[in-house]
Amino acid sequence: MRDDRQTDQPGAARGAPVGSLFDRSGTGDGTARRRVTRADPNDNAHPNTAAWIWLLGVIIVGAATDLLSKWLAFEHVADVPVRITRQDVLNAEQLGSLVPRHDPVTVLPGLLDFTLVLNPGAVFGIGAGRRVVFIGFTVAAIAFALWMFRSWTRSRDRWAHTGIGLLIAGGIGNLYDRMAFACVRDFIHPLPGMKLPFGSWPNGSDEVWPYVSNIADLWLIVGIAILLIVSWIRPAPKAAIEDAGAPTPEGEAKAST
Repeated sequence: MRDDRQTDQPGAARGAPVGSLFDRSGTGDGTARRRVTRADPNDNAHPNTAAWIWLLGVIIVGAATDLLSKWLAFEHVADVPVRITRQDVLNAEQLGSLVPRHDPVTVLPGLLDFTLVLNPGAVFGIGAGRRVVFIGFTVAAIAFALWMFRSWTRSRDRWAHTGIGLLIAGGIGNLYDRMAFACVRDFIHPLPGMKLPFGSWPNGSDEVWPYVSNIADLWLIVGIAILLIVSWIRPAPKAAIEDAGAPTPEGEAKAST
């Protein structure tokens, strides 16, 4: 706070720019000892309208592509449309009985097939039968992702916002399925028929990738990968101290006399 009786001197500096503070202490020769740079505390993403628009855009596009792809797959992959209800799933002793036998649709030979599966568990069928647990976990994960956006990212961290948006989109896509159908609709089978060189998975399968998943699972994996890369390459959020060595105005005045 400044005494109102003080007057501004002509040419006096109005203050250091936000994010860059200078230590003017020196040895008397007018040379600054160091420069301290700090992240702008006002640059968080949460009050920034453009950051929110970007995040919401990623969430909407991601969730929409997941839900649309599931609908298209269950309408067209089998010989007849597969339309299930929540009550059908809750009453079924075996979910497989709700999906008619059908040949997989080959998208890329040896690389990608489409085949319909109803998944009562989480990603890759883990934890079958614990639907309520996964609903709670998904809601908590979405809340944590929003906290990350608000507290961890800056206004122009577009890659971080994209990763967080994909995480939320993937969570919403599978959460919708669990709420609407009491299971998750899967149809993407990578590397179909490719065998392990030896051994097998805990479920007994000897395929390299025995799991059938969906676009929401893909968004979750891609979102996590983006955030890991961003957290690895972004600078640490602490003051960075650099040797300045630049003469101060006082030093320049001494040199000129």
